[in-house]
Amino acid sequence: MLTETPPQKTILVVDDAVSNIDMLLVILKDYDVIPVTSGEEALSLLDEEIVDMILLDIMMPVMDGFEVCLNLKANDATKEIPVIFITARNDVESIEKAYDVGGVDYVTKPFRPRELLARVKTHLHLREVIHRLDYLATHDSLTGLYNRRKFFELAQQLYNAKRDDVFAVMIDIDHFKRINDRHGHHSGDLVLKAITKSIRDLLPADSIFGRVGGEEFAALINAYNLDEVKQLIEKIRITVSELIISIRGGANLSCTISSGVAQTGEDITSLDDLLKKADDALYEAKGSGRNRSVFRQRD
Repeated sequence: MLTETPPQKTILVVDDAVSNIDMLLVILKDYDVIPVTSGEEALSLLDEEIVDMILLDIMMPVMDGFEVCLNLKANDATKEIPVIFITARNDVESIEKAYDVGGVDYVTKPFRPRELLARVKTHLHLREVIHRLDYLATHDSLTGLYNRRKFFELAQQLYNAKRDDVFAVMIDIDHFKRINDRHGHHSGDLVLKAITKSIRDLLPADSIFGRVGGEEFAALINAYNLDEVKQLIEKIRITVSELIISIRGGANLSCTISSGVAQTGEDITSLDDLLKKADDALYEAKGSGRNRSVFRQRD
């Protein structure tokens, strides 16, 4: 059986001594290594490249390693990248400062290859563990969507940034309890995954989409045009209604959804107000026959 090879980790090496870089390229031959010779070059490169780790020299002209690390930690895009300092310094003050500015480890020159490799592997593994734990803490385990807590956190950020051009959408799977009662919870899980994948594939990439209840979902969309949002929500409704979902025993299911959509306006003073307005619209959609969407335009 063929197994997929994990992607090669990328390590940025920052050292003004070319001889040190050459040595590190040999030691780290199993990694994708990007070498640069100054802190300024490193910070510029990170505007374009994504790396898994940084090996950072302390003693460099113009901008030393401590200053580079402080810049990294002040930037949301780079603050989580583990930094291992590599330096000839071994005094207590330098070691303490390396950790104070955000480094995760400290390796002294001349390099001991096995020690350096062990530290690199350890911190790359820790980063993977942290990413996995963060994912589990912020995503719904069944659908892979944001969980309720993370949805509200990110939705609040989008609402604050784009207050005048935000639409809230509340979505409910029609008669979902019947599916669980008639076909079992395993079939219900298949339905949830199929429907949420279809919705997620159609939503704009910068939307916030989460599972906020058993069969209830919420999305926040940044858009300027109400008609475009209406077309999108109608496309989602039709796409879901046309899904054929295979379940155990060779049977097929089809489902519909109801949606409530609300637009920010003068009567909306918070994210809670906006979501409440969308939820009221969803309640009307369900009460008027389901498999439909109700819109609340700005007052």
